[in-house]
Amino acid sequence: MHKLILLLFCIPFVGIAQVETAKATVKKLCSSDFHGRGYVNGGDSLAANFIANAFQQAGCQPLDKNSFFQAFNFKVNTFPNRISLTINGKQLVAGNEFVVAPNSGADIAHAQQLVEVTPSEVANPKLFKNKLFQLSQGKTDRSSSKKGFAFLFFESKMGGDTLKMAREMMANLRASYPIIEVVTTKFTWSVDQAQERFPLFQVQANAVDWSSQNWTIGYVVDAKVINHTARNVLAYVPAKKKSKKYIVFTAHYDHLGRMGQQTFFPGGNDNASGIAMLLELANYYAKNPSDVNVVFIAFAGEEVGLLGSKFFVENPLIPLEKIRFLFNLDIMGSGEEGVTIVNATLFPKEFQQLQACNVTNQFLPKIASRGPAANSDHYFFTEKGVPAFFMYTMGPNKHYHDVDDSFENLSFEKFNSIYQLLIAFTAEISKK
Repeated sequence: MHKLILLLFCIPFVGIAQVETAKATVKKLCSSDFHGRGYVNGGDSLAANFIANAFQQAGCQPLDKNSFFQAFNFKVNTFPNRISLTINGKQLVAGNEFVVAPNSGADIAHAQQLVEVTPSEVANPKLFKNKLFQLSQGKTDRSSSKKGFAFLFFESKMGGDTLKMAREMMANLRASYPIIEVVTTKFTWSVDQAQERFPLFQVQANAVDWSSQNWTIGYVVDAKVINHTARNVLAYVPAKKKSKKYIVFTAHYDHLGRMGQQTFFPGGNDNASGIAMLLELANYYAKNPSDVNVVFIAFAGEEVGLLGSKFFVENPLIPLEKIRFLFNLDIMGSGEEGVTIVNATLFPKEFQQLQACNVTNQFLPKIASRGPAANSDHYFFTEKGVPAFFMYTMGPNKHYHDVDDSFENLSFEKFNSIYQLLIAFTAEISKK
């Protein structure tokens, strides 16, 4: 009886310890020391070293016998130094009041005139071509120099189809002109591998007084395409008895990095939270080996186009056909409304098993089913026939690819419940 009471007493504290450790991991990875885990100041490399050390401290073995790392190369556009934008004499705050498009080229401008592109000009390209001709001939009160003006359009003035057409039109102009898009929606930044000749800025509508109809801009964009070497970080825990089967947990550790030296994107939910879950699972299985080999992969290059997982699938360190199941963990920081499972419709039997584990233990309020999607690192495994789920949490936190996706904005509400669900599900499918 005393042993039973002691066991029941300990269970909640095990959960608390896991969440507190996970919080410390996320806080660390979200700090400015890691530069947004991107490609400026070696941010992603610092994160890779941190994760490899955590795997080693947990007692995991390197998947490649000689190293925890798998290196690969790609090109990426970076913003290593100054990023600034001034409109009508007001200097805007990068990340909050404006962002520069991730495929923007380097450029400097002073006191350029802004020329609005109207919905009627988008709907009737002949009108716009006439305006462009007049501007180029100096027949308006704007500068006749190509670099003497930039084009501006307001998201709020464009309908759905018109907005799409406006963005396509402006994309075609960026070989010759800088572009300003005024938006009322939240910023969602990203990473690109290429550069356009001139920059494109998105500006929050409430950041500037637009009533004057006579706008000037100045900006500095320092952009550089680099050849970058990134590293997947790979570890495993051998099965209790020799086994040829594998369970694989994956999560990407890279994020968007820096947009100039003053602004970085912390990437708390996406995906420091997934790495925290990966490391907690590594700690668990190092102490509690499974009936199958359990592999942990922290992928690089996900935000650039799933490059790390693509490279691994093309250069696997384990036989892909021996993977019993793969669980990709991305956006693990909330869960108040449950989780969504991508690929649920592809693997209905395993989805039913996951649902049964949840119903039995009441871990989460909901597990939603979703079909296949090429939206995270499970994708290339699925394309090769590996059974895989991608899990992400649902909740009130909507910060995504913005400067507010920070440690402070994560609730970790269902972190331990998800952790327990994953362990229970893995135990179930490892039996077969």
